[in-house]
Amino acid sequence: MGDGLWLCRLTIMNPKARPDRISPNVRIGHVHLKVADLDRSLAFYRDVLGFDVTQRLGPQAAFLSAGGYHRHIGLNTWESAGGKPPPPGTTRLYHIAILYPTRAELAAALRRLLEANVPLEGAADHGVSEAIYLRAPDGNGVELYWDKAQEQWPRSADGDLAIFTHPLDLDALLNKSG
Repeated sequence: MGDGLWLCRLTIMNPKARPDRISPNVRIGHVHLKVADLDRSLAFYRDVLGFDVTQRLGPQAAFLSAGGYHRHIGLNTWESAGGKPPPPGTTRLYHIAILYPTRAELAAALRRLLEANVPLEGAADHGVSEAIYLRAPDGNGVELYWDKAQEQWPRSADGDLAIFTHPLDLDALLNKSG
């Protein structure tokens, strides 16, 4: 088992039928994370981010979801109870990305983070999305984001995506989204 996978929505920008390419209908399923302390991780993913626990396997594992899905996030201590995160400069999970359906929902998540005094590592407008970056209790990166409408995505003169990174105005996000 690896340290986890990105949770994201795959979008094929130029959907030409090619037998050597993955189907545009493929989606990445859940992420399963090794954690040091299950209760501490549940306090973050359930109580701060707002996921529901769908199953718990005693003190060693739990599965969480949004909207009644069987699982979006798995947490376990099978190989990691009491463990430490890998040091910087080593291979590891960069981050999981949690896609919110609207800007208002992202703003609500930001409010919960601020109320829980969770430190933010950054916030960015990428042109295609707006994102908030932070660390989960075990040091795994977490990106909370929402996608802008595809018609608003920045494009180069030849039609390719022109994604950028600009600072995200968190006050504007909070003030205009609820």
